[in-house]
Amino acid sequence: MEIASLITGPVGVNTYIVYGKNAGECIIIDPSDTELVNKKLDELGVKPTAVLLTHGHFDHIISVADIQKQYGAKVYIHEIDEAGLRDSSINLCAMAHIDIPPCNADVKLKGGETIHEAGFDIRVLYTPGHTKGSVSYAIVDGERKAVFTGDCLFHGSIGRSDFPGGDHKELLDSIGNQLFTLDGDYEVYPGHMGATTLQFEREHNPFMRRWGKDK
Repeated sequence: MEIASLITGPVGVNTYIVYGKNAGECIIIDPSDTELVNKKLDELGVKPTAVLLTHGHFDHIISVADIQKQYGAKVYIHEIDEAGLRDSSINLCAMAHIDIPPCNADVKLKGGETIHEAGFDIRVLYTPGHTKGSVSYAIVDGERKAVFTGDCLFHGSIGRSDFPGGDHKELLDSIGNQLFTLDGDYEVYPGHMGATTLQFEREHNPFMRRWGKDK
């Protein structure tokens, strides 16, 4: 498994390209700059079979319609957040005063599924709290383990819960019950800021220190 990271969009979203299993294929997570993504795809010599979305906020979905149309890539998003692909009041475009092309999901997730794309088995973790339909994606490839957490878990921090549909307790429960219970250590690739590891966050994340005590 190889992971390429791009900083995209107006608020610096981390877009990930995961490749290296099936020749010429990849998955893309949270694409928000079509030109940058296409340039990187050409450089790597891969095309996406799927776009995996961690949630439906505008800054994570700006290029979804473009990539779906250009490559025929299947779009995955949790069923609760799916309307955000079209509704500016849900995806916060209205608040940010920007427009993005609407589209429809090919697969509406519930959480708990295993997706098979580009040669990878991708476990879908339901991790609400930032939005009601937030998910994380865990991939194990040989000895390498990676989890893509969107705006749920960050390096030394957690996602916001003050947007519509957000819930602070739900967010902490998602991290503690879904992410921290993954077996062993994982590389953590968040929606913003730098990468980290699950073990580092288990031991050092200040927002999670009282989580177990406050349950």
